[in-house]
Amino acid sequence: MRIHALKTLKQFWVAYPDAEPNLRHWYGKIEGGNFKTLQEIIASFKGADYVGNERIVFNIAKNKYRLIAAFNYEFQLCFVKFIGTHAAYDGIDAKTVDFNSWKP
Repeated sequence: MRIHALKTLKQFWVAYPDAEPNLRHWYGKIEGGNFKTLQEIIASFKGADYVGNERIVFNIAKNKYRLIAAFNYEFQLCFVKFIGTHAAYDGIDAKTVDFNSWKP
């Protein structure tokens, strides 16, 4: 599966170094996967939840950070829609937040 916004993940882990190992793990698992459904992804990530609009929220660094990604299973694409602290996540709408509407 191809992931859009690797640069954003790198920028985030530079600002929050404790997130780097978990983000690298997440990236590797998604990139190496051939997921056909959201249930397959959720089953692969403990604590991941479907939030609607083809989006899944992932807990990063023991829920200190949150990552929202949208998936296109037909074309095997993953779009990072949000990554931030838990507090920042509480201030957004997970179903509609878009990459261009926030800054990491």
